[in-house]
Amino acid sequence: MGMADIFDVIADGTRREILQLLLDRSTTSASGTSVSQIVQSLEVSQPTVSKHLKVLREAGLVTVREEGQHRFYSLAPAPLADVEDWLVPFLDDETEETAEQVTAALGEGAANAAAAVGRAAASAKHTLTSAFRKLSA
Repeated sequence: MGMADIFDVIADGTRREILQLLLDRSTTSASGTSVSQIVQSLEVSQPTVSKHLKVLREAGLVTVREEGQHRFYSLAPAPLADVEDWLVPFLDDETEETAEQVTAALGEGAANAAAAVGRAAASAKHTLTSAFRKLSA
């Protein structure tokens, strides 16, 4: 899926809400989140949720596990790494230069590993921030 396609997918507010819900639940539910749980949490109709889940699934942003007639969805954030890579240069003028310096110093494999660790740290930070926000509410 191309970059423009990913932006089209995440441009929709309901799809972003579904992604956020799956992210929030990923720390408490390793088995996934059912369609009915998504419908209940977002207060959106089941056909609407199913339509958006199909788009997210086709974009590779969610995975589905079938158990009988029930489907359980989980976040698959890998395609969002491309979005992050595209956005980072806009957030900090020194980012591109720094990335080139890291790649030169470490080699491409280690630089990619460092980037993956950075994304994991950012994800952990987001998860903790979300958890503290929920606890404070």
